[in-house]
Amino acid sequence: MSDKMEVLSETTEMNRKDSTGKAESASGTEKSEPAETLEIPERKLASVQRVEAVTPIEGADFIECVHVLGWTVVGKKGELKAGDLCVYFEIDSFLPVCEQFEFLRKSCYRSNSYMGEGFRLKTQRFRGQISQGLILPLTILPAGHDYEIGDDLTELLGICKWEVEERSTDLGNTVGSLPFGIPKTGEVRIQSCPKLLNEFAKIPSYYISTKMDGTSATMYWKNGKFGVCGRNYEFAEDDKSVFWRYAKARDLPGKLLKHHVSDIAIQGEFCGPEIQKNRLKLLRPEWYVFTVIDLNTYQRYSLKQMLALCELLELQHVPIEEQGEAFPYKTIEELLERAKGKYPSGMNKEGIVIRPTEPVPCWLFHNAPLSMKVLNNDYLLKE
Repeated sequence: MSDKMEVLSETTEMNRKDSTGKAESASGTEKSEPAETLEIPERKLASVQRVEAVTPIEGADFIECVHVLGWTVVGKKGELKAGDLCVYFEIDSFLPVCEQFEFLRKSCYRSNSYMGEGFRLKTQRFRGQISQGLILPLTILPAGHDYEIGDDLTELLGICKWEVEERSTDLGNTVGSLPFGIPKTGEVRIQSCPKLLNEFAKIPSYYISTKMDGTSATMYWKNGKFGVCGRNYEFAEDDKSVFWRYAKARDLPGKLLKHHVSDIAIQGEFCGPEIQKNRLKLLRPEWYVFTVIDLNTYQRYSLKQMLALCELLELQHVPIEEQGEAFPYKTIEELLERAKGKYPSGMNKEGIVIRPTEPVPCWLFHNAPLSMKVLNNDYLLKE
Protein backbone atom coordinates (compact mmCIF):
# COMPACT_ATOMS: atom_id res chain seq x y z
CA MET A 1 0.00 0.00 0.00
CA SER A 2 1.36 3.46 -0.90
CA ASP A 3 2.12 6.04 1.77
CA LYS A 4 -0.73 8.19 0.49
CA MET A 5 -3.22 5.33 0.77
CA GLU A 6 -1.97 4.50 4.27
CA VAL A 7 -2.59 8.08 5.37
CA LEU A 8 -6.08 8.04 3.88
CA SER A 9 -6.88 4.69 5.48
CA GLU A 10 -6.49 6.38 8.87
CA THR A 11 -9.84 8.04 8.23
CA THR A 12 -11.62 4.71 8.61
CA GLU A 13 -10.99 4.64 12.34
CA MET A 14 -11.07 8.40 12.84
CA ASN A 15 -14.45 8.72 11.18
CA ARG A 16 -15.96 6.00 13.33
CA LYS A 17 -15.84 8.55 16.12
CA ASP A 18 -18.22 11.40 16.63
CA SER A 19 -17.17 14.90 17.57
CA THR A 20 -17.16 13.96 21.30
CA GLY A 21 -14.51 11.31 20.63
CA LYS A 22 -16.72 8.28 21.30
CA ALA A 23 -16.04 5.24 19.17
CA GLU A 24 -18.94 3.64 17.37
CA SER A 25 -20.21 0.65 19.30
CA ALA A 26 -20.32 -2.83 17.83
CA SER A 27 -24.09 -2.59 17.68
CA GLY A 28 -23.84 0.66 15.76
CA THR A 29 -25.91 2.56 18.31
CA GLU A 30 -23.44 5.44 18.57
CA LYS A 31 -23.96 7.84 15.71
CA SER A 32 -21.57 10.37 14.21
CA GLU A 33 -22.53 14.02 14.36
CA PRO A 34 -25.21 14.91 11.77
CA ALA A 35 -24.26 16.80 8.66
CA GLU A 36 -25.62 20.11 9.86
CA THR A 37 -22.93 20.34 12.55
CA LEU A 38 -20.36 20.76 9.78
CA GLU A 39 -21.94 24.03 8.72
CA ILE A 40 -21.30 27.20 10.68
CA PRO A 41 -24.38 29.21 11.67
CA GLU A 42 -25.60 31.83 9.23
CA ARG A 43 -24.10 35.27 9.74
CA LYS A 44 -26.04 37.80 11.75
CA LEU A 45 -25.85 40.62 9.25
CA ALA A 46 -27.63 42.89 11.71
CA SER A 47 -27.67 42.27 15.45
CA VAL A 48 -27.93 43.91 18.85
CA GLN A 49 -24.48 44.44 20.35
CA ARG A 50 -22.85 46.43 23.15
CA VAL A 51 -20.47 49.31 22.45
CA GLU A 52 -17.14 48.24 23.93
CA ALA A 53 -15.40 51.60 23.61
CA VAL A 54 -15.44 54.92 21.79
CA THR A 55 -12.17 56.52 20.69
CA PRO A 56 -11.41 59.81 18.94
CA ILE A 57 -10.09 60.29 15.41
CA GLU A 58 -7.31 62.85 15.28
CA GLY A 59 -8.42 66.04 13.57
CA ALA A 60 -12.06 64.93 13.23
CA ASP A 61 -14.78 67.15 14.73
CA PHE A 62 -17.89 65.20 13.77
CA ILE A 63 -16.92 61.52 13.69
CA GLU A 64 -15.28 59.02 16.05
CA CYS A 65 -14.46 55.32 16.28
CA VAL A 66 -17.03 53.01 17.85
CA HIS A 67 -15.80 49.54 18.83
CA VAL A 68 -18.17 46.56 18.79
CA LEU A 69 -17.11 42.91 19.12
CA GLY A 70 -13.79 42.96 17.24
CA TRP A 71 -14.90 45.61 14.74
CA THR A 72 -14.10 49.31 14.49
CA VAL A 73 -16.75 51.51 12.87
CA VAL A 74 -16.64 55.23 12.18
CA GLY A 75 -19.78 56.82 13.54
CA LYS A 76 -21.35 60.17 14.35
CA LYS A 77 -19.64 61.81 17.31
CA GLY A 78 -21.65 61.66 20.53
CA GLU A 79 -24.35 59.34 19.18
CA LEU A 80 -23.21 56.35 21.26
CA LYS A 81 -21.03 55.80 24.31
CA ALA A 82 -19.29 52.80 25.87
CA GLY A 83 -21.82 50.41 27.40
CA ASP A 84 -24.72 51.40 25.13
CA LEU A 85 -26.65 48.78 23.23
CA CYS A 86 -26.68 49.40 19.49
CA VAL A 87 -27.57 47.86 16.16
CA TYR A 88 -24.47 46.61 14.34
CA PHE A 89 -24.60 45.88 10.59
CA GLU A 90 -21.73 43.76 9.22
CA ILE A 91 -19.90 44.57 6.00
CA ASP A 92 -21.39 42.79 2.98
CA SER A 93 -24.85 43.63 4.32
CA PHE A 94 -27.33 44.85 1.70
CA LEU A 95 -29.83 47.19 3.33
CA PRO A 96 -33.26 47.89 1.82
CA VAL A 97 -34.25 51.24 0.41
CA CYS A 98 -36.22 52.95 3.16
CA GLU A 99 -36.21 56.29 4.96
CA GLN A 100 -34.01 55.24 7.88
CA PHE A 101 -31.16 54.21 5.55
CA GLU A 102 -31.43 57.05 3.01
CA PHE A 103 -28.37 58.77 4.46
CA LEU A 104 -26.33 55.94 2.84
CA ARG A 105 -27.47 56.68 -0.71
CA LYS A 106 -24.49 58.77 -1.81
CA SER A 107 -21.84 56.25 -0.79
CA CYS A 108 -23.58 52.86 -0.69
CA TYR A 109 -26.43 52.71 -3.23
CA ARG A 110 -26.27 49.73 -5.60
CA SER A 111 -28.71 48.19 -8.05
CA ASN A 112 -28.60 45.07 -10.23
CA SER A 113 -31.02 42.54 -11.71
CA TYR A 114 -30.27 39.89 -9.08
CA MET A 115 -30.11 41.85 -5.81
CA GLY A 116 -32.46 44.65 -6.75
CA GLU A 117 -31.69 48.03 -5.24
CA GLY A 118 -30.38 48.84 -1.81
CA PHE A 119 -27.35 49.97 0.16
CA ARG A 120 -24.22 47.83 0.25
CA LEU A 121 -21.88 48.11 3.24
CA LYS A 122 -18.19 47.82 2.39
CA THR A 123 -14.90 48.43 4.16
CA GLN A 124 -14.16 52.16 3.90
CA ARG A 125 -11.63 54.64 5.21
CA PHE A 126 -12.48 57.98 6.83
CA ARG A 127 -9.77 60.41 7.92
CA GLY A 128 -7.27 57.56 7.68
CA GLN A 129 -9.38 55.25 9.88
CA ILE A 130 -10.69 51.94 8.52
CA SER A 131 -14.42 51.51 9.14
CA GLN A 132 -16.15 48.16 8.77
CA GLY A 133 -19.91 48.04 9.00
CA LEU A 134 -22.50 50.42 10.35
CA ILE A 135 -23.59 51.20 13.92
CA LEU A 136 -26.89 52.87 14.76
CA PRO A 137 -28.76 53.41 18.03
CA LEU A 138 -31.55 51.06 19.11
CA THR A 139 -34.05 53.81 18.40
CA ILE A 140 -34.18 52.67 14.76
CA LEU A 141 -35.92 49.47 15.92
CA PRO A 142 -39.65 48.99 16.47
CA ALA A 143 -40.69 50.04 19.97
CA GLY A 144 -42.25 47.77 22.53
CA HIS A 145 -39.61 45.01 22.55
CA ASP A 146 -36.90 44.12 25.06
CA TYR A 147 -33.83 43.75 22.88
CA GLU A 148 -30.87 41.74 24.18
CA ILE A 149 -27.24 41.42 23.13
CA GLY A 150 -26.90 38.98 20.26
CA ASP A 151 -30.49 39.29 18.99
CA ASP A 152 -30.48 38.66 15.23
CA LEU A 153 -32.18 41.54 13.43
CA THR A 154 -31.34 40.46 9.89
CA GLU A 155 -34.88 39.39 8.96
CA LEU A 156 -36.61 42.07 11.00
CA LEU A 157 -34.77 44.83 9.12
CA GLY A 158 -34.92 43.14 5.71
CA ILE A 159 -31.14 42.78 5.40
CA CYS A 160 -29.59 40.48 2.75
CA LYS A 161 -26.01 39.45 2.09
CA TRP A 162 -24.57 41.17 -0.96
CA GLU A 163 -23.59 38.55 -3.52
CA VAL A 164 -23.43 37.92 -7.24
CA GLU A 165 -25.98 35.47 -8.58
CA GLU A 166 -24.37 32.06 -8.88
CA ARG A 167 -26.70 31.05 -11.70
CA SER A 168 -25.79 33.98 -13.92
CA THR A 169 -22.19 32.87 -14.61
CA ASP A 170 -20.79 30.07 -16.78
CA LEU A 171 -21.06 27.66 -13.85
CA GLY A 172 -23.89 25.96 -15.73
CA ASN A 173 -27.55 25.02 -15.22
CA THR A 174 -28.65 24.31 -11.67
CA VAL A 175 -30.50 21.07 -10.86
CA GLY A 176 -31.15 21.59 -7.15
CA SER A 177 -29.65 22.52 -3.82
CA LEU A 178 -26.63 20.82 -2.26
CA PRO A 179 -27.26 17.05 -2.02
CA PHE A 180 -26.47 14.46 0.68
CA GLY A 181 -26.24 17.02 3.44
CA ILE A 182 -23.12 18.60 1.97
CA PRO A 183 -22.56 21.80 3.98
CA LYS A 184 -22.13 25.23 2.48
CA THR A 185 -18.59 26.48 2.61
CA GLY A 186 -17.80 29.40 4.88
CA GLU A 187 -15.70 30.61 7.78
CA VAL A 188 -16.43 32.99 10.64
CA ARG A 189 -14.46 36.23 10.65
CA ILE A 190 -12.45 36.78 13.80
CA GLN A 191 -13.90 40.27 14.34
CA SER A 192 -17.41 38.79 14.52
CA CYS A 193 -16.39 36.29 17.19
CA PRO A 194 -13.36 37.41 19.23
CA LYS A 195 -13.86 34.41 21.56
CA LEU A 196 -12.26 32.30 18.83
CA LEU A 197 -8.87 33.51 20.06
CA ASN A 198 -9.47 31.63 23.31
CA GLU A 199 -10.51 28.48 21.46
CA PHE A 200 -7.39 28.47 19.31
CA ALA A 201 -5.24 28.93 22.42
CA LYS A 202 -6.46 25.49 23.58
CA ILE A 203 -5.60 23.40 20.51
CA PRO A 204 -2.37 21.35 20.17
CA SER A 205 -1.53 22.45 16.62
CA TYR A 206 -2.78 24.74 13.87
CA TYR A 207 -2.19 25.74 10.27
CA ILE A 208 -2.77 28.86 8.19
CA SER A 209 -3.75 28.67 4.52
CA THR A 210 -4.14 31.39 1.91
CA LYS A 211 -7.72 32.46 1.19
CA MET A 212 -7.96 32.25 -2.57
CA ASP A 213 -10.12 34.72 -4.47
CA GLY A 214 -12.65 32.86 -6.57
CA THR A 215 -15.92 30.98 -6.19
CA SER A 216 -16.70 27.98 -4.02
CA ALA A 217 -16.91 24.57 -5.73
CA THR A 218 -17.68 21.13 -4.31
CA MET A 219 -17.12 17.89 -6.19
CA TYR A 220 -18.52 14.73 -4.64
CA TRP A 221 -18.67 10.97 -5.12
CA LYS A 222 -21.57 9.27 -3.36
CA ASN A 223 -23.17 5.87 -4.03
CA GLY A 224 -21.24 5.63 -7.29
CA LYS A 225 -22.46 9.05 -8.50
CA PHE A 226 -20.17 11.98 -9.25
CA GLY A 227 -21.50 15.52 -9.08
CA VAL A 228 -20.40 19.14 -8.90
CA CYS A 229 -21.83 22.05 -6.91
CA GLY A 230 -21.30 25.71 -6.21
CA ARG A 231 -21.85 27.21 -2.78
CA ASN A 232 -25.64 26.90 -3.00
CA TYR A 233 -26.57 24.67 -5.94
CA GLU A 234 -25.73 21.46 -7.75
CA PHE A 235 -25.06 21.81 -11.50
CA ALA A 236 -26.17 19.70 -14.42
CA GLU A 237 -23.61 17.57 -16.25
CA ASP A 238 -23.04 19.47 -19.45
CA ASP A 239 -20.36 21.49 -21.21
CA LYS A 240 -21.93 24.75 -20.04
CA SER A 241 -20.48 24.18 -16.58
CA VAL A 242 -16.85 25.21 -16.10
CA PHE A 243 -16.81 22.92 -13.04
CA TRP A 244 -17.79 19.89 -15.11
CA ARG A 245 -15.31 20.77 -17.84
CA TYR A 246 -12.56 20.94 -15.23
CA ALA A 247 -13.52 17.62 -13.61
CA LYS A 248 -13.72 15.79 -16.92
CA ALA A 249 -10.46 17.23 -18.25
CA ARG A 250 -8.69 15.82 -15.19
CA ASP A 251 -10.73 12.59 -15.15
CA LEU A 252 -11.59 13.15 -11.50
CA PRO A 253 -14.43 10.56 -11.50
CA GLY A 254 -12.07 7.98 -12.98
CA LYS A 255 -9.36 8.71 -10.41
CA LEU A 256 -11.82 8.40 -7.53
CA LEU A 257 -12.94 5.04 -8.90
CA LYS A 258 -9.40 3.84 -9.58
CA HIS A 259 -8.21 4.62 -6.06
CA HIS A 260 -11.36 3.30 -4.36
CA VAL A 261 -12.18 6.67 -2.80
CA SER A 262 -15.90 6.62 -2.11
CA ASP A 263 -18.59 8.69 -0.41
CA ILE A 264 -16.63 11.90 -0.21
CA ALA A 265 -17.11 15.62 -0.77
CA ILE A 266 -14.11 17.70 -1.83
CA GLN A 267 -14.50 21.46 -1.43
CA GLY A 268 -12.27 24.20 -2.73
CA GLU A 269 -11.97 27.63 -4.32
CA PHE A 270 -12.37 27.71 -8.09
CA CYS A 271 -10.28 30.49 -9.62
CA GLY A 272 -9.46 31.66 -13.11
CA PRO A 273 -10.44 33.89 -16.03
CA GLU A 274 -13.83 35.64 -15.66
CA ILE A 275 -14.19 34.44 -12.04
CA GLN A 276 -14.40 37.41 -9.68
CA LYS A 277 -11.54 39.69 -10.78
CA ASN A 278 -9.06 36.84 -11.37
CA ARG A 279 -6.57 38.40 -8.97
CA LEU A 280 -4.35 35.33 -9.37
CA LYS A 281 -4.02 36.25 -13.08
CA LEU A 282 -4.57 32.62 -14.10
CA LEU A 283 -4.71 31.80 -17.80
CA ARG A 284 -6.95 28.78 -17.22
CA PRO A 285 -9.24 27.66 -14.36
CA GLU A 286 -7.74 26.03 -11.29
CA TRP A 287 -9.34 24.50 -8.21
CA TYR A 288 -7.69 24.86 -4.79
CA VAL A 289 -8.95 22.27 -2.31
CA PHE A 290 -9.45 23.39 1.30
CA THR A 291 -11.84 20.82 2.84
CA VAL A 292 -12.55 17.11 2.46
CA ILE A 293 -15.60 15.51 4.11
CA ASP A 294 -16.42 11.81 4.55
CA LEU A 295 -20.07 11.55 3.47
CA ASN A 296 -20.66 8.42 5.55
CA THR A 297 -19.67 9.95 8.87
CA TYR A 298 -19.74 13.67 8.07
CA GLN A 299 -16.31 14.13 9.58
CA ARG A 300 -13.76 16.51 8.12
CA TYR A 301 -10.34 15.18 7.07
CA SER A 302 -7.26 16.32 8.95
CA LEU A 303 -4.70 18.49 7.16
CA LYS A 304 -2.41 15.49 6.62
CA GLN A 305 -5.22 13.42 5.12
CA MET A 306 -6.42 16.27 2.90
CA LEU A 307 -2.94 16.82 1.49
CA ALA A 308 -2.53 13.08 0.88
CA LEU A 309 -5.83 12.91 -1.02
CA CYS A 310 -4.88 15.91 -3.16
CA GLU A 311 -1.60 14.22 -4.07
CA LEU A 312 -3.36 10.94 -4.84
CA LEU A 313 -5.93 12.63 -7.12
CA GLU A 314 -3.44 15.14 -8.57
CA LEU A 315 -5.38 18.12 -7.27
CA GLN A 316 -4.09 21.51 -6.17
CA HIS A 317 -4.72 22.52 -2.56
CA VAL A 318 -4.77 25.95 -1.00
CA PRO A 319 -1.25 27.18 -0.18
CA ILE A 320 -0.24 26.31 3.40
CA GLU A 321 1.51 29.41 4.72
CA GLU A 322 2.26 28.32 8.27
CA GLN A 323 2.03 25.35 10.64
CA GLY A 324 2.78 25.22 14.33
CA GLU A 325 1.90 23.88 17.73
CA ALA A 326 0.97 26.53 20.34
CA PHE A 327 -1.10 29.23 18.61
CA PRO A 328 1.09 32.37 18.76
CA TYR A 329 -1.44 35.10 17.93
CA LYS A 330 -3.02 36.81 20.94
CA THR A 331 -4.92 39.75 19.45
CA ILE A 332 -7.11 40.60 16.49
CA GLU A 333 -4.62 43.29 15.50
CA GLU A 334 -1.84 40.69 15.20
CA LEU A 335 -4.04 38.53 12.98
CA LEU A 336 -5.04 41.45 10.77
CA GLU A 337 -1.36 42.18 10.20
CA ARG A 338 -0.70 38.46 9.52
CA ALA A 339 -3.47 38.43 6.90
CA LYS A 340 -1.73 41.02 4.73
CA GLY A 341 0.25 40.03 1.68
CA LYS A 342 -0.01 39.39 -2.02
CA TYR A 343 -0.64 36.55 -4.43
CA PRO A 344 2.20 35.54 -6.76
CA SER A 345 0.46 37.77 -9.33
CA GLY A 346 1.33 40.81 -7.22
CA MET A 347 -2.33 41.52 -6.36
CA ASN A 348 -3.46 41.85 -2.75
CA LYS A 349 -4.51 38.46 -1.38
CA GLU A 350 -7.98 38.10 0.12
CA GLY A 351 -6.68 36.94 3.48
CA ILE A 352 -6.04 33.76 5.46
CA VAL A 353 -7.96 30.82 6.94
CA ILE A 354 -6.87 29.28 10.24
CA ARG A 355 -7.76 25.76 11.39
CA PRO A 356 -6.54 23.05 13.78
CA THR A 357 -4.45 20.43 11.99
CA GLU A 358 -6.87 17.82 13.38
CA PRO A 359 -10.58 18.79 13.28
CA VAL A 360 -11.90 20.08 16.62
CA PRO A 361 -15.61 20.73 17.34
CA CYS A 362 -16.36 24.25 18.50
CA TRP A 363 -19.13 25.01 20.99
CA LEU A 364 -19.43 28.52 19.56
CA PHE A 365 -20.66 26.97 16.27
CA HIS A 366 -22.92 24.26 17.74
CA ASN A 367 -19.98 21.80 17.39
CA ALA A 368 -19.20 22.62 13.77
CA PRO A 369 -15.43 22.34 13.20
CA LEU A 370 -13.32 25.11 14.69
CA SER A 371 -11.96 27.53 12.09
CA MET A 372 -11.81 31.23 11.32
CA LYS A 373 -10.86 33.61 8.56
CA VAL A 374 -9.05 36.91 8.66
CA LEU A 375 -9.47 39.14 5.62
CA ASN A 376 -6.80 41.47 4.35
CA ASN A 377 -7.93 45.07 4.81
CA ASP A 378 -5.73 46.17 1.90
CA TYR A 379 -7.77 43.80 -0.29
CA LEU A 380 -11.12 44.99 1.14
CA LEU A 381 -10.36 48.66 0.60
CA LYS A 382 -9.90 48.03 -3.13
CA GLU A 383 -13.06 45.95 -3.54
